[in-house]
Amino acid sequence: MLAGYAVQVERSRGRRFPEPLHPYRNDYQRDRDRVIHARAFRRLEDKTQVFTRRYSDHFRNRLTHTIEVAQITRTVAGALDLNVDLAEALALVHDLGHPPFGHAGEKALDAAMREHGLFFDHNLHALRIVEDFEQRYAAFRGLNLTFEVREGIIKHSRDYDAEQHPELAEYLLNQRPPLEAQLVDLTDEIGYNTADLDDGYEARLLTLEQIRAGVPVFERFFRHVEPIYPDAPEKLQFNEALKRVFNRLVGDLITNTQARVMQAGIETLADVRLHPKRLAAFSGEVEDERKQIKDFLYYNLYYSPSLAGEKDDAECVVTELFAFWMKNPSALPHYYHEKAERESLPRVVCDYIAGMTDHFIIGQYEKYCLGK
Repeated sequence: MLAGYAVQVERSRGRRFPEPLHPYRNDYQRDRDRVIHARAFRRLEDKTQVFTRRYSDHFRNRLTHTIEVAQITRTVAGALDLNVDLAEALALVHDLGHPPFGHAGEKALDAAMREHGLFFDHNLHALRIVEDFEQRYAAFRGLNLTFEVREGIIKHSRDYDAEQHPELAEYLLNQRPPLEAQLVDLTDEIGYNTADLDDGYEARLLTLEQIRAGVPVFERFFRHVEPIYPDAPEKLQFNEALKRVFNRLVGDLITNTQARVMQAGIETLADVRLHPKRLAAFSGEVEDERKQIKDFLYYNLYYSPSLAGEKDDAECVVTELFAFWMKNPSALPHYYHEKAERESLPRVVCDYIAGMTDHFIIGQYEKYCLGK
């Protein structure tokens, strides 16, 4: 049984283009499957999360990160008696709009767009992907996802101003998203905060001593683990401590969100939507711990001198290719010539670059920019 404030698939606002019910899958399960089978989803396998393959094939990429977030989200949604199928679909689609080279690529693409009075937003780009770019069906463009999944794509991590984004008016911008969508931004943070500590340690860019000194919650659990496994290798002691950090974040998200829902007297989905603030949240103590982990990663990993060269190269590749196609639109694939007749050239070039994998964009850079 779902909670009264969960999204009921039977009460979905439906699809843009009506379709008959499926004989053995509900609409959110179908949305999940459509995302998984999308070309854009497959391309996540070759998009950087934090580390390129120069370090190891074992580290997370955008696809494996997405799968991990989906697992966390299903667990949390189930514990809260929310609609697990909707929550899973939202977790699987949440990073679909990211460009190649992780945040460095996104930064460069946004900067290039702003030179033309525009911008790049990976949530809005993900909506464009599922609404238009994916072409799998004869009856309509895009994936024809339900309203709730499309709404969650743009609203899971931020609130958009209705006056600044009139094109999003149908998505109830003056209301909060359902709890299933609210969870995703937080499970995303749990996923990448713990995974980046793990990958940073494995890459030897972070030492155990650094992590213990800079992440108090990790140090607390590590001191608990040491006497339990005194003879275990350091990496396994590290794993045991990190697992406990992970469980603390997940458990707190569940119990604190439950408490906030009860304290606010939330009984229906309408109550969730009309509440002044988002209800899914960590407790104050764990929120402080989350911020400490994030700050530690920014100062010691994301802006590490060891990664700076790769980030600079990524920004250079995106910037130079964007400039090349702005000056030479005839070099774009034929499909994008047609798009340029309907949309501005900067947006068309942005769409093309944003859909690329790391491997493909490097090939394009070598073809069009090197030696010229």
